[in-house]
Amino acid sequence: MAEFSVTHSFAATPEQVFDAWLDPAIARRFLFATRDGEMIRAEVDARVGGRFTFVDRRPEMGDVLHTGEYLEIDRPRRVAFTFAVPQFNPDFTRVTVEIVPAGAGCDLTLTQSDVPAEWAERSQEGWAMILDWLEAAL
Repeated sequence: MAEFSVTHSFAATPEQVFDAWLDPAIARRFLFATRDGEMIRAEVDARVGGRFTFVDRRPEMGDVLHTGEYLEIDRPRRVAFTFAVPQFNPDFTRVTVEIVPAGAGCDLTLTQSDVPAEWAERSQEGWAMILDWLEAAL
């Protein structure tokens, strides 16, 4: 199993960046979205023990489910959750998002652990893209 981290700086406040992860109206625009897909379902139960479900309809493979459960919610500093894409691997990984103030904005570090080694590089690239889209969504 592998672990990796991705970092990104935002011009937005820590509260704005944090809230985007838990607001389905914003999250559907960046979280697990693809260039060619259409987000057809975005459900968020933003509490510890609550679950999230995102379904991205992709032209080349149909509907892709992304799901997980919130483990920690500490606004505006930290959110941690389990994460799986059952179509590709039924096992859950752990994702931790940490946000710290930086000047007028903030820095975000996302760490994913328990990632199968064969998915680590692609997952890291995917999270980097998601963080770019988060910036655009804000």
